Amino acid sequence: MDEIIRRQIISIIDDMTDMTIATVRPDDYPQATTVGYVNDGLTIYFGTTSDAQKAHNIARNNKVSLTIDRPYGTWDEIESLSLGGLATQVSDPAEQEKVGAMMYAKFPQIRGVESEELGALVLFRIDPEVISLLDYSKGFGHTELVRP
Repeated sequence: MDEIIRRQIISIIDDMTDMTIATVRPDDYPQATTVGYVNDGLTIYFGTTSDAQKAHNIARNNKVSLTIDRPYGTWDEIESLSLGGLATQVSDPAEQEKVGAMMYAKFPQIRGVESEELGALVLFRIDPEVISLLDYSKGFGHTELVRP
């Protein structure tokens, strides 16, 4: 991947707080859900409850797609990404601790949530396989398709 494109993609991921993640439901329909996330470079992490539909969907089929969009006023300001990757539950305690620290730093409001509400929380890591970068400042509909 070109280093300039890589930096632009990571900048979008770093700067935003929400993504829309699509998982595959048992009836084979996609399910899109907006979630908060943190990242370490191109690796994206999010948390959800263990009984959430998206957690069950990932347990059945760990292929996911997501979008992250910068806000824009006009079409020529559109800058976003669409990413396809594999989601896995984070089970390593050191990685869980690292992700937890990143979440507390990015979302300080988590400290106000009761611990019993967080007790059923599971963390997922998304490792990208393909990324489509949309950058309309380079022309209407301009995309760059890259693999990490």
